[in-house]
Amino acid sequence: MQTITVEQLKERLDKGEKLQLLDVREPHEHMEFNIGGKLYPVGQIQTMQIEPLEDWKEDEIIIYCRSGNRSGMACMVLDQLGFKNTKNLVGGMLDWQKKFGSDS
Repeated sequence: MQTITVEQLKERLDKGEKLQLLDVREPHEHMEFNIGGKLYPVGQIQTMQIEPLEDWKEDEIIIYCRSGNRSGMACMVLDQLGFKNTKNLVGGMLDWQKKFGSDS
């Protein structure tokens, strides 16, 4: 598992890069604020229900949650299941909102 900061991610998004973003929070958290990632709660990853993510196995996947803890767990599980390039968003949505607000 590698890491990426919110500043690095925002810079890449602002450049228009097409990124695989994975939001491992719960649906109510995703509805409150998100940056466009695919919602897939960490519990489904922990129980190895990863079929919907199989197409991303070779891709860079930037995984985020509220603070970076659940996304770190998701990265570790996916790495063990053969995903090649997972990145944990350090500080998660809390850090994103602190630095860029809720409109970014």
